Amino acid sequence: REGDISEIRDELGDLLLQVVFQAQMYSEQGAFDFQDVVQAICQKLVRRHPHVFKTEQCDRLTQEDVSQLWQQIKQQEKQGKPAARLNEIKHGPALVQAEQIQKNVAKIGFDFPDVNSAYRKLEEELLELKEAIYHQNSDEIMDEFGDCLFSLINVGRKLHVSSEMALLSTIHKFRTRFAFIEDQAIQQQRTLEQLSLEEMDQLWEQAKQQLK
Repeated sequence: REGDISEIRDELGDLLLQVVFQAQMYSEQGAFDFQDVVQAICQKLVRRHPHVFKTEQCDRLTQEDVSQLWQQIKQQEKQGKPAARLNEIKHGPALVQAEQIQKNVAKIGFDFPDVNSAYRKLEEELLELKEAIYHQNSDEIMDEFGDCLFSLINVGRKLHVSSEMALLSTIHKFRTRFAFIEDQAIQQQRTLEQLSLEEMDQLWEQAKQQLK
């Protein structure tokens, strides 16, 4: 009936809106965008329906053969080499990629047993960074700094904290507090350059108290 068709159309529109909205939200986080969603489902359709897209020798398959092939393909997807899956994580900010990689290897048991273990690893990496700084070796500093970031993300993951969202929150907080310092300087008819570091530190502490 016409009324039913209209309702179905509206419901499909609502569903599409949710897909677009969620994709946009993750796009703003740098994880993936709507095009990635479309590409992923297209690849899955082709991969799981070789009898339709003729990607394999699927002539004269019975319904039972198709069903068995479907289960076989799904099982192969689940048993794919973990290292190969890690190579597929290439989109989005490095923080997001690191967290996705850690979650993937955790599924096969390559993970810290608890947050304390992850934190001890972070402390270990920080000591190695300190040593690299002492030796003034730029290559080692870069390497150890990356290890520290990766370990810190691991700590966040064990605490169920999104490193990307936590950093975005801190960036917003820093901008707000720095704007407070600038406003205070303007009220004093001074520029930021005219403030001493000690004065800016004092205003920063005020911002922390007033902008909680």
